[in-house]
Amino acid sequence: MHEARIEWALQLCQQAREQQGYAQAQLLDELAQLLQSLVDLREVPAPDALQLNARRIIDQMQEPIILLDRAGYLTGWNQGAQGLFGYLPEEAIGQHILFLYAEECGDGDPEIPELFLEHGNSFVEVRRRKKSGEIVRVDLSMSVLRDDDNQAVGVVARLSGIGERLSSQDKLRLHAKIIEDSDQGILIVDAQEHIVSVNAAFSRITGYLPQEAIGQTSDLLRSGVHDANFRSQVRSAMQGTGAWHGEIIGKRKNGELFPQTVSISVVRNDEGDITHSFSIFSDISVLRASEERMQRLVNYDSLTGLPNRTLFNQLVGQALATARRNHDYGAFLTIDLKRFTAVNDTLGHAVGDELLRQVGQRFRQSLRVGDVLARVGGDEFVAALLSIQKREHSAIVAKKLLAALELPFLIESNVVHLGASIGISVFPEDGIDTASLLRFSDVAMKRVQANVESGYLFYCPEMNQRAKEQWQLEGELRLALAGHQLLLHYQPKVSLRSGRIVGAEALIRWQHPVLGMVSPAKFIPVAEETGLIFAVGNWVLEETCRQIRQWMDSGIEMPPVAINLSVRQFDRLLPARIQVVLDRHGVPPTRLKLEIIESLLVDESRNVVPIMNDLVAMGLALAMDDFGTGYSSLAYLKKLPITTLKIDRSFVIGVPHDKNDCAIAQAIVTMGQQLRQEIVAEGVETLQQMAFLRDLGCDQLQGFLFSPAVSSNEFERMVRDDVRLCLD
Repeated sequence: MHEARIEWALQLCQQAREQQGYAQAQLLDELAQLLQSLVDLREVPAPDALQLNARRIIDQMQEPIILLDRAGYLTGWNQGAQGLFGYLPEEAIGQHILFLYAEECGDGDPEIPELFLEHGNSFVEVRRRKKSGEIVRVDLSMSVLRDDDNQAVGVVARLSGIGERLSSQDKLRLHAKIIEDSDQGILIVDAQEHIVSVNAAFSRITGYLPQEAIGQTSDLLRSGVHDANFRSQVRSAMQGTGAWHGEIIGKRKNGELFPQTVSISVVRNDEGDITHSFSIFSDISVLRASEERMQRLVNYDSLTGLPNRTLFNQLVGQALATARRNHDYGAFLTIDLKRFTAVNDTLGHAVGDELLRQVGQRFRQSLRVGDVLARVGGDEFVAALLSIQKREHSAIVAKKLLAALELPFLIESNVVHLGASIGISVFPEDGIDTASLLRFSDVAMKRVQANVESGYLFYCPEMNQRAKEQWQLEGELRLALAGHQLLLHYQPKVSLRSGRIVGAEALIRWQHPVLGMVSPAKFIPVAEETGLIFAVGNWVLEETCRQIRQWMDSGIEMPPVAINLSVRQFDRLLPARIQVVLDRHGVPPTRLKLEIIESLLVDESRNVVPIMNDLVAMGLALAMDDFGTGYSSLAYLKKLPITTLKIDRSFVIGVPHDKNDCAIAQAIVTMGQQLRQEIVAEGVETLQQMAFLRDLGCDQLQGFLFSPAVSSNEFERMVRDDVRLCLD
């Protein structure tokens, strides 16, 4: 049985030597399987013939093979191993495997792969030392050697020098295979520039079969789309002055042009003479298409297809440089859409996106080909008129843009009406650089935004001065929030039946370190525009609840205190935010009143009503401030959980002499009584006003007739002393 296996292994070894085309690795794997059936030569007794033939197998293998026992000592060393390392068998057998290592390893070091092979096969690349001291890199392939009981008794290791794997003929075949299978097109021309060889990628890229290309010149692929120096550069490369690399436009067999990267170099013989030149090229059509898509993503608005701010700056910057040289005139128009946010929130983003696309199309059709239109924000566009005769021409264009919005938009069965605010800056009058002109047109646009109707406005320096003041005020207001410069004053509300204080409104004040007391009329609009009103409103809520808690701890029975809520504060999280503050200070909700402006209901009635219901469910009372100024619908007013209506001071100031003010005040009081709501008149300053409103049936007044807003200490004193309004 063993003799037959050994003879079979010897035959395999002979084939490995004689048949170059046979895969030697496969033969060696089969030999390893055979050797696993043999017993260990050093530790297990075996018949003499078996031991002898096993050694004959090892010795006849040209591939370096060594045998090791489980401890790492060499038990077999063939001629291939001797040729690789230079040690005779008698010098190697009995040595530990570490004597071949290039670096020292400690006992049990996991870097000794021969000792840690438990089962199966392993293949690693290692560094080993020859007898001469030379360090070589070898491939080490190991298999476990087992006895008849399938117990691991050693390791058979096969080695090969990495630099010696391929014969010259194998290398030639490998190189030819690499060229043929390359993804890059390769063509080789002789000294007369005739094509003598092409690979498969050449045919795939150009469409020419080998028989169609061989014998032709490389002009076969010329497109004619080259710069003047291209031909001379290629000629120089083919004459051996150095390799040439570049990008050119090639032509396929079907006439299609395509971009390609090309490298051209030469081949020299042993004497250094040029015998051939070759070109390696790649079709980069897909790469260029990807780059173009990337450029569109970087430079264009994906929704409207218009240039974005980045590309706008590039295009306009170049045009402005030309305009300055030619002393041309131009204008920037910043366009902000009116009512777009309401459409987007009410009808959804899909409708909003389609609306922006259609707006972009209408604007583009209203402009000249040379004008630049870009989308630079959510609902903001910018148009650059790069050549106009005078500034009035930009006003004509602004009117055309506004007229483009007059026809309603029909989107998914929804009829949508839009307007726009347009700010105009003119160059070189207002500025000569893109950044300045954009800033100035934006300043003018924001002035138009304050108007209800659509329109346009030219920039003037006074606008910029006001914008700078606003910006400075915004920065100082941020510091005021952090630096405890804000404080609250309390204006009493008085009953028109008893004259007693029945409530108060908390009014914010700003004690500026330089300017002194700053009016809320000056800084609240800035807070609204910049979004700081959210932080300011939260501070008012926190400070009011803190003060109420302090009064409660002092044992004073104070009336409810009202605070004003901004539109920006009114979101779905408002009830939760208020509840957190009430809980933090231990303030019952009945001690706090919330005042909202009527315009909030006009713009956001669908979203506001559920929030109002949640606030009332918490135990908070709601009052409508400035009633009569917001054009609210009485149809839904009766459905709101409002307990108090406050007549705006603009309708109080004219009573009892102005008939219109008297009629409006009477209508509000009558309506409030019908809805069983409390009526408070704001801004009452005279006894005549008080008497008239009391006779109408007004419940409370608030104004200078009784008291302006006072400090918390003063308001506390007024409540303690039970200061009353004289009603006689």
